[in-house]
Amino acid sequence: MKTILFLHAGAELYGADRILLNLVSTLNPQKFKPIVVLPTEGPLVAELRKQHVAVHVIAYPILRRKYFNVRGLFHYLKQYRRSCRQIVELVKQEDVAIIHANTLAVLEGITLKRRLRAKLVWHVHEIITRPRVVFLATAFLAGRFADQIMAVSKEVQTHLVSSKLVAPRKVRVVYNGVDTEKFKPMPVAASLKAEFQLTDDDIVIGMIGRINAWKGQMVLLRAMLPLLLANPRLKLIFIGSVFAGEEQRQRDLAAAIAHSQVADQIRLKAFRDDLPQVYQLFDVFVLPSTNPDPLPTVVLEAMATGKPVVGFRHGGVIEMVRDGLNGLLATPVDEDDLRRCIQELVANEGLRTKMGAASRVRAVQQYSPQKFSRAFEDIYNQQ
Repeated sequence: MKTILFLHAGAELYGADRILLNLVSTLNPQKFKPIVVLPTEGPLVAELRKQHVAVHVIAYPILRRKYFNVRGLFHYLKQYRRSCRQIVELVKQEDVAIIHANTLAVLEGITLKRRLRAKLVWHVHEIITRPRVVFLATAFLAGRFADQIMAVSKEVQTHLVSSKLVAPRKVRVVYNGVDTEKFKPMPVAASLKAEFQLTDDDIVIGMIGRINAWKGQMVLLRAMLPLLLANPRLKLIFIGSVFAGEEQRQRDLAAAIAHSQVADQIRLKAFRDDLPQVYQLFDVFVLPSTNPDPLPTVVLEAMATGKPVVGFRHGGVIEMVRDGLNGLLATPVDEDDLRRCIQELVANEGLRTKMGAASRVRAVQQYSPQKFSRAFEDIYNQQ
């Protein structure tokens, strides 16, 4: 049996968090023993324990913008050294064979690989475009120290290799899986409609995603304002929260909604754990990421629940959404074109139904959790 040490960048239940949860909970227990170490407490800890996965919390630093200065770098290195010692002490009785670093923001695997004499599998969920120096630095580290790099999409693979610091032979694409039994079309609960103040006549545009600099909530709001003004039946729902310390982004979005002429048609809610039900409220799912999004889990979930998807034509979305088949893709980052795509679906219920059905078929056929976990088991067996 191989013991695998998983390191991750947080403990919430956003996309990469749920992907990690799905992976460790579906590994063959006769062949693999997962140990998860997270940098903070959070709902992911409880979910892992529900699945009887060994999980520990050690406050190791995650690569964030706050460290991109001399003082920040000093604090990062100090925390890095201390936390690596703590992790080694934690697992010293375990024969760790593989370290699985889940995202480029987790660099601790580099030191732990040497200290534990283990192989390093680096699971890359990001397409880093700015600052370029960070892209080049992380590409160099992954290319230099990883024994195997797993990219969540071809777009991620291409971006990494474009640095010329990562050998193409070292990168393998494994698409994330989505639980199509958990995320599936189902009746909308009356209590949920009441909570969101929706009626059966409403047409609902929905977005789920962390509120940050590039997920595009403000872009979607600006694109939607003329449509909302023209159609009182149209509603817009945002679901998402912010990183600690970035609360101003949420306040700015709330203020922009409040000062619009259609605030009564917009709902802004914090991230929540009943997403399989929340997706049922949407007629159209939109993810207007202004930077290329590697392979957004929320798009897979929306597809599994039978929703047509609108997004910008970049990043992993172009591998998930076939333009004209299960959704519509707009020119990045063109608000007018995004509005056009949304309006095309708002105006045509038959098209929404047809594309939603195609989304469900693609999710079931292309993004099964079984295919995802089998691919990782194959990689682990090769290390």
